[in-house]
Amino acid sequence: MLKPSIPKGTRDFSADEMLKREFIFDTIKSVFKLYGYQPIETPALENLSTLLGKYGEEGDRLIFRILNSGDFLTSATDEDLQKRETSKLSSLICEKGLRYDLTVPFARYVVQHRDEIVFPFKRYQVQPVWRADRPQKGRYREFFQCDVDVIGSDSLLNEIEMIQVIDDIFSRLNINVQVKINNRKILAGVAEYAGAPDRFTDITIALDKYEKLGWEKVKEELVNKGVSNQVIKEFGNIILVINRNNKDKIEFLKSILLDSEIGRKGVQEIESLMNYLEPLHLKSQVIFDLTLARGLNYYTGAIIEVKSADVNIGSICGGGRYDDLTGVFGLEGVSGVGVSFGADRIFDVMKQLDLFESIASVSAEVLVLNFGDAETKYAFRILGLLRKLGVKSELYPDPVKLKKQMSYADSGKIPYIIIAGAEEIKNNELTLKIMSTGEQKKILMKDLKSFVLSEIKSAD
Repeated sequence: MLKPSIPKGTRDFSADEMLKREFIFDTIKSVFKLYGYQPIETPALENLSTLLGKYGEEGDRLIFRILNSGDFLTSATDEDLQKRETSKLSSLICEKGLRYDLTVPFARYVVQHRDEIVFPFKRYQVQPVWRADRPQKGRYREFFQCDVDVIGSDSLLNEIEMIQVIDDIFSRLNINVQVKINNRKILAGVAEYAGAPDRFTDITIALDKYEKLGWEKVKEELVNKGVSNQVIKEFGNIILVINRNNKDKIEFLKSILLDSEIGRKGVQEIESLMNYLEPLHLKSQVIFDLTLARGLNYYTGAIIEVKSADVNIGSICGGGRYDDLTGVFGLEGVSGVGVSFGADRIFDVMKQLDLFESIASVSAEVLVLNFGDAETKYAFRILGLLRKLGVKSELYPDPVKLKKQMSYADSGKIPYIIIAGAEEIKNNELTLKIMSTGEQKKILMKDLKSFVLSEIKSAD
């Protein structure tokens, strides 16, 4: 018999892992709510007409496509099948795909529900996304994104708030991060200065690989795309000013982008952003990085990418300003900005840094032992009181040997055991055992509430 397995790039999560993942989700959601964002959800599958053309050529190739129901070959002729033109054939037999991110579905949602939305609209969304990428360390085919966006406002204050949200979340998770920022308008201005404003998309898609592959590989890709050596040289001379501080980079760009209207606008936005952030005394290090490109085509202004300062795992959060995304769905002039937290990579970072040590990884705080039918009603009384007080508790389901029940509590790291046998019932009491010390205490039923509030709940 074939051993069961799961697709590459996907994972099962144990109960222990899920408790830790839920801690991450709960922390992120609590900060989103603190800043006034509202939750929404969108379907796992979208029409391909919604998804295609929003992520660039490379992104389109990574969209998981879903075969049409029933006889999916009905729309394809024998000639289509014989030609084996993958792109055309796919469009004939697939109308839907799994969502690639949460931003494009959000733009579709905004346009579809515009009559119900009050702008500016602040939303958050925590759901899985899928990409037909090559699985490797820190890169999965199915993973969760935690998105937060505000749409319907051009104000730069929204970018400030995004960086505050980032700083707040990673501070609560005890992850030291670098927040890298840039502006696509600046990159457009530099492309204009280098003499190739029409090659902006090719340049940014290649530049997005800079950190992973280095400048030589970026140059090689640009050459292969037909970008001239002179343009590549001019562009590189500007963006590779990595040894300057944030203020010096801004002054440098001001001096060379005098004749580029879009470039000057980008520099002005970055300068304003840095001036707003300076008095906030964020815990995170904010770096103006000219090599940051964010290869997705829909970004038009500020772009943001966050990396762990202690673990080499790639981006754990990223996003930026998009001015035209709803326009492709028929709603012009609605600008938005947002960031996405990669929960799976955040989990990997926290695991590698042992940041889960202080997080409770138990599903139950109390186990009531099972002595048989005669004692079950009394055990239910105890459980009812514990659960009303908010204590996670369970009754062992079978009246097996106590050694086996104790072993279950030990393997599940349950900190307290309650013994309620015939003697305890007779005296209207219970025996509580503290697993960490082995100490046992007799507690009257009437005193259980006060004990729970003073001992168990106070330790939460």
